[in-house]
Amino acid sequence: MSLAGKRAVITGSTSGIGLGIARALAGAGAEVVVNSFSDTPEDHAIAESIAAEFGVPARYVGADMSDPAAARRLIEEAGRVDILVNNAGIQHVAAIPEFPVAKWDAIMAINLSSAFHTSAAALPGMYAAGWGRVVNIASAHGLTASPYKAAYVAAKHGIVGLSKVTALEAAGKGVTCNAVCPGYVLTPIVESQIPDQMKTHGMSREEVISRVMLSRQPSGEFATTDQIGGVVAFLCSAAADQITGTTISVDGGWTAM
Repeated sequence: MSLAGKRAVITGSTSGIGLGIARALAGAGAEVVVNSFSDTPEDHAIAESIAAEFGVPARYVGADMSDPAAARRLIEEAGRVDILVNNAGIQHVAAIPEFPVAKWDAIMAINLSSAFHTSAAALPGMYAAGWGRVVNIASAHGLTASPYKAAYVAAKHGIVGLSKVTALEAAGKGVTCNAVCPGYVLTPIVESQIPDQMKTHGMSREEVISRVMLSRQPSGEFATTDQIGGVVAFLCSAAADQITGTTISVDGGWTAM
């Protein structure tokens, strides 16, 4: 599988799942544009390290995905976009009556609306080229629900719906759109939550992982960022030409229960 000559934009890609996806696509030969909102020297260094490791063009473009104009401008600054991976996301946990309005709005803007804006900006170029891939990173929570995660669950369900509409509109134009639905993935953010969970529950690290974090993941194992990246790279390959408008779960059996 080679993606040589293709340019991929991955939102929220300086760490975690997004970085794993950027590395997988670069490993398949694609030019990559990595993104976050911070625009620091460290962000640019991540792109430089990808370029050096994989021998492909790679650059960083900063854009705040909570800002519709910035989300669209990311696509403009990237230039031609063959592959768009909408990965940027945030989380907040609270009961609905206490859920802060500002947090709801931010989660909807970053987790859902940004994917609409980047897609709207990128699709015309894909249609003109007769080839394109849109991959939206949803979640097991795009297919099921948990309490205290109203905004995240609503946004991820929305991403699944947006993916289906995008696929139908793009059908026959050489462009596919799918949603990848990870369960728990061992990212730096998840890793950082473990000590607090240990304190809250009075459990060891192993108990927190098995009895709290992975209680709904029958495999009993975290997915990895490399695995998510591999799935995205597959969806961008010729083998996936007829896979569109669907969800692919990488959740250790979570949504099978």
